[in-house]
Amino acid sequence: MMRYLHIALIALFVAIIALFMLQNLEATTVSLLAISLTMPLAALIFVVYVLGMLTGGFAMALLRRSFHRASRKKPVH
Repeated sequence: MMRYLHIALIALFVAIIALFMLQNLEATTVSLLAISLTMPLAALIFVVYVLGMLTGGFAMALLRRSFHRASRKKPVH
């Protein structure tokens, strides 16, 4: 039963994403310094989302490593 619920939720999620992409096909221009790029709005949102996931993952890994190093017991001299 739970398996079918998960499949239904995934299908609903995919359908919502597909609908969003189909409704946001207008081209938009993004500029950074001397670079200008024109792409569909849905593609831009996807790229920004992926970049956010990558930078968030790197930040969490850095914090986790720093916390792990700080919590290690220091040898007593």
